Amino acid sequence: MVSQPTDDPKQATRSNSGTLYLYTALAALVLFVAIDTCQREIAISLHILVVGPLLLLSTIFLVIYAAVSRKNRRRCLRQLATLAIFWAVLTPSFFLNYTYPIGIRSAARWLIWSHNYKAEVLARPEPTNGELRNIKWDEGGMFAQDWSAFLVFDPTDSLADPARGLLSCKLNGISCSEVELVRRMDSHWYIVFFPY
Repeated sequence: MVSQPTDDPKQATRSNSGTLYLYTALAALVLFVAIDTCQREIAISLHILVVGPLLLLSTIFLVIYAAVSRKNRRRCLRQLATLAIFWAVLTPSFFLNYTYPIGIRSAARWLIWSHNYKAEVLARPEPTNGELRNIKWDEGGMFAQDWSAFLVFDPTDSLADPARGLLSCKLNGISCSEVELVRRMDSHWYIVFFPY
């Protein structure tokens, strides 16, 4: 039996709008990951001062326009659905970046530039005082909530088990007993997070 192509315009519109929403979600995800790869304070400022107000004003305008207009109501509802997708991606992105400052940024930086960072750390001389080779990875904070993160090369993978390995290490004179978070990026490579 040979199937006949359907020329139903409603079905074609439904499938096109589903694809459009998928592309919208992907575009929003790429936009917010790009913002979150900036320094933490810059990313939060962009979220609060640029993206949030733009989305809020666009949403308010479209809701009012959809309520008043009778001609373009369907198009306004599609645009509101698009804005809803942006809101759905923005909100978790903002809170994740705010509560876990090295999450998205570290993953993106490591994915793109890990070979450069590895070369920079390995180019440093071997410390003689028992410290692990490291570089400052990231830092930030405000209102007395400062923090620093270091990229650490640990040839023995002692940081793989923080309960066992952190008791005896030091990074830039800071005892590892003050570490809040250790994140493994690759074999022998870790991000160590120190709040102050």
